[in-house]
Amino acid sequence: MEFEAKVVQHLELVTGQSARGEWKKQEFIVETPGDYPKNVCLSLWGDKVSLLPPVGSQVTCHVNLESREYNGRWYTEARAWKIDAAGSAPSAAPQSGSVASAPVQNAANKAIVEPSSDDSDDLPF
Repeated sequence: MEFEAKVVQHLELVTGQSARGEWKKQEFIVETPGDYPKNVCLSLWGDKVSLLPPVGSQVTCHVNLESREYNGRWYTEARAWKIDAAGSAPSAAPQSGSVASAPVQNAANKAIVEPSSDDSDDLPF
């Protein structure tokens, strides 16, 4: 899930010890835009704590929602796994499955592969 929001508050860093070792969790509150803004508590775990944006910043939050049951009660968490500054350009890395827009050229500067202009689907299934 992905949405844009404004960071309004940082909660205290929580640390602890488990059978797997030391852990840390940082929660923060964001406010969604719109006619009826909502406050949402997001959490960052482990190394992701370093992604904590400053209060007042506009961000795009990428989160996973998870619910789990404990002693007959259900607990839901919104865990942020990526946070970008709102309106930032997407990464320059090429996306898989994209078709080249220009022919690939060899050392003699001759085109050896032309991009396909055929829109038919040749998949066998």
